[in-house]
Amino acid sequence: MVKQFITDPVNADPLEILSPEQQTAPVIFASPHSGTDYPADFVNNSPLDLPSLRKSEDSFVDELFSAAPDHGMPLLRALFPRSYIDPNREPFELDPGMFSDDLPDYANTQSSRVHAGLGTIARLVSSGQEIYGKKMRFAEAADRINANYRPYHRELRDLLDQTREEFGCYLLIDCHSMPSVGGPYDPDAGRRRADIVLGDCFASACNEAVISTVETVFTARGYQVSRNKPFAGGFTTRHYGHPQQGRHALQIEINRALYMDEATIQHNDGMAKMTSDITAVIETLAGIECADLLPV
Repeated sequence: MVKQFITDPVNADPLEILSPEQQTAPVIFASPHSGTDYPADFVNNSPLDLPSLRKSEDSFVDELFSAAPDHGMPLLRALFPRSYIDPNREPFELDPGMFSDDLPDYANTQSSRVHAGLGTIARLVSSGQEIYGKKMRFAEAADRINANYRPYHRELRDLLDQTREEFGCYLLIDCHSMPSVGGPYDPDAGRRRADIVLGDCFASACNEAVISTVETVFTARGYQVSRNKPFAGGFTTRHYGHPQQGRHALQIEINRALYMDEATIQHNDGMAKMTSDITAVIETLAGIECADLLPV
């Protein structure tokens, strides 16, 4: 039922860490866009209904990668929804046209994502519909960022720092899904997308061995894999991926039609196979060692 997605933001936790009994590999998985805890006031004040707001979710991605802790690697998942606040952006990547007051000088108001309506606080859902019926004040945006965005990145940074301290390196897998067809404001609008898109910010966020390893697992299972097109990696991949320092980040985008009904936001018959194939990727990455991640 719809009501299970409505939460009280005062009492809602912004994130959850699914931890292994013991971390045995220098790999962390993160799912920033699969959250479904929609604050009641956010839903009630939007001209869109809840199913429309959910179109921006990377629905069920945390389920697809849920085997990570069983193989010795933590999974961080955001519980807040992407249409409420997006942690895969800079902390203040904001559209000034959404606000009734002036934004501070430190806000990034000129990025391509802001112009597309998809900043830290998005103006549009992925289908191109407007989320808000009226302008908000900057204080509301700051409250959302402090209550959700900052705790998410604080926990992610702690996981990465702890992993690097213990193992000497880290690999962050940022887990996403994408609509099966490019949206109205995407460069590939109207075109069917690959099954899997691997983003390493054009070889700047992780080394070739990592992306090739993941690509090989997917292609061996019959998936069409693309690199960096149409998604090369967002803020998280760029910010945390520094391979020359033994810090790697790889974004994985999964075509939603492979595992879910995009109209009803329900599992389809492909969910079990996709989960099994993602688990094969997880099992492969469980064998990663710092010798594979440190510069030669």
